Amino acid sequence: MDGLTLLGTWIAALLTLCILSFLYKDNPFYKFAEYLFVGVSAGFWIAYNYHNLLLPNLIDPLKGAFVVLLLEGRLDFRWLTIIAGLLGVTMLFRFFPKAAWVSRYGIAFSVGLGAGLMFIVYLQANCIYQIWGTVKLSPVVITEGPGGQHFDWPTSVSNTLLIVGVVSALVYFYFSKEHKGVLGSTARLGIWFLMVSFGAAFGYTVMARISLLIGRMEFLIDGWLRPAVIAPIQGALASLGLL
Repeated sequence: MDGLTLLGTWIAALLTLCILSFLYKDNPFYKFAEYLFVGVSAGFWIAYNYHNLLLPNLIDPLKGAFVVLLLEGRLDFRWLTIIAGLLGVTMLFRFFPKAAWVSRYGIAFSVGLGAGLMFIVYLQANCIYQIWGTVKLSPVVITEGPGGQHFDWPTSVSNTLLIVGVVSALVYFYFSKEHKGVLGSTARLGIWFLMVSFGAAFGYTVMARISLLIGRMEFLIDGWLRPAVIAPIQGALASLGLL
């Protein structure tokens, strides 16, 4: 392991230990690692957005337009680019209290445009496609096999549960009529499906966090302790003839 790799390993290990120290209690080591992470992340995203968004979409087109104006004497401005750039500049007025109201125009345009675009995306992905995926399900699935047609009971049961779960969950959110009788029973069944869904989502989140913890533990043991701590100590002891 070369010097730079060893230094990076030690820094990563110490920062990991600083973060894990929060399991004991809040302390200055954890705050240092937290603030460092936030600062590095902010700096990274500023550089990323500059090189991947601002530079190719605003600065380079304007530079090209000025070059055309100087060399050929004609205007080649992209007015939509200029308008977008001016709206982006208005957001910087948030840093000036007396002129902070100017930033509302850029923020309002950005939020409105983003909401309009994402509405279409979510409508298609989370509504239309899911409705179509549920409607086309069949509670009885017949598959072709070596001996002819067979009843595919696992898929049939899965499809039936999915259909019943979707319908009962939608009935639970139907508030135009009091939940009594069959409607109330269906709504209560929908609650059970919703609870199972929320529990599965929570379990998935916990599993993801546990996976991150396992990854950091593997790094501390296999990536730091053995090559950067134990191996040098063993080498030093071996050179002294103690091993």
